[in-house]
Amino acid sequence: MSIDTAPKQSWWNRIAHPGQFVAWTRPLLWPLTALTAVLFVVGLWFAFFASPEDYQMGDTVRIMYVHVPNAWLSQFVYGIMAVSALGTLVWRHPLADVSMKAAAPLGALFTALALFTGALWGRPTWGTFWEWDGRMTSTLVLLFIYLGIVALWRAFDDQLRAARIIAVFTLVGAINIPIIKFSVDWWSTLHQPASVFRADGPRMPGSILTPLMVMFVAFTLLFLTLHLKAMHTEIKRRRVVTLQRKAAQGASS
Repeated sequence: MSIDTAPKQSWWNRIAHPGQFVAWTRPLLWPLTALTAVLFVVGLWFAFFASPEDYQMGDTVRIMYVHVPNAWLSQFVYGIMAVSALGTLVWRHPLADVSMKAAAPLGALFTALALFTGALWGRPTWGTFWEWDGRMTSTLVLLFIYLGIVALWRAFDDQLRAARIIAVFTLVGAINIPIIKFSVDWWSTLHQPASVFRADGPRMPGSILTPLMVMFVAFTLLFLTLHLKAMHTEIKRRRVVTLQRKAAQGASS
């Protein structure tokens, strides 16, 4: 009787292989899509029909249910990119740069939506679409960082070389995340301090907090679904490029 003495791969090593990662995560896409759609339906119903008007802002407070989750994701996605950048530079994980590249356009989109919905909410609330306060300015800087990263990915033909350069750029840009977070505490701003994620608990009634949290989860699952799909697309694109290069080398030899 033969004994298999080959060392077993850890889950970390198994998902490091792009093909195995795609095979493992592909079945998750449809359930994630369905759950995301259900949560958006539930969240939007609560937001428009079950939550009360604000005594000062009236119905315009409902913009919050889109604005706040997008503002949260603008920073969360960059956090994912920063971890992926460390994975590229420190752990040399083969999927880290794929994750970093796939997340950048999504982060730019969520940041742009946060700025746009914030401007719509700001006009009836503050009397202006835009004010150069700490939170708004640092979020605009974040959008420019996202767009710069997307442009850098497109500027390089060698994606492995690009990954190392962009990983460094991403980690430097991460300095802006705590600036966004604490800008309301450091400077005079139109934005109110944190009212959801607080050490002493949320400062809002359940009728507003419930739909807001549902929309938080819905938007986060939307990002996760789109991120996985974008990673699958990038892995397949790299396979095609590799095959094309091998075919070109074979034809020239």
